[in-house]
Amino acid sequence: MLDIPIRSDMIRLGQFLKLAGTVDAGGDVRPLLRSGGVRVNGEVETRRGRQLHRGDVVEVDGAAPARVA
Repeated sequence: MLDIPIRSDMIRLGQFLKLAGTVDAGGDVRPLLRSGGVRVNGEVETRRGRQLHRGDVVEVDGAAPARVA
């Protein structure tokens, strides 16, 4: 599992996916979410603006899980 440090108390899912290197650009996030391939703490997430906090785990099909640190 990758620990991805953030500077503030929270980060939005779309920003986190870019920070973690899961997507190259913000435009790549929406299709990924629509496909149902993103899970936050084990549950499918479709909202790009979902707020993530330290300890949340993001899983994307085909990538190693990443934890907000």
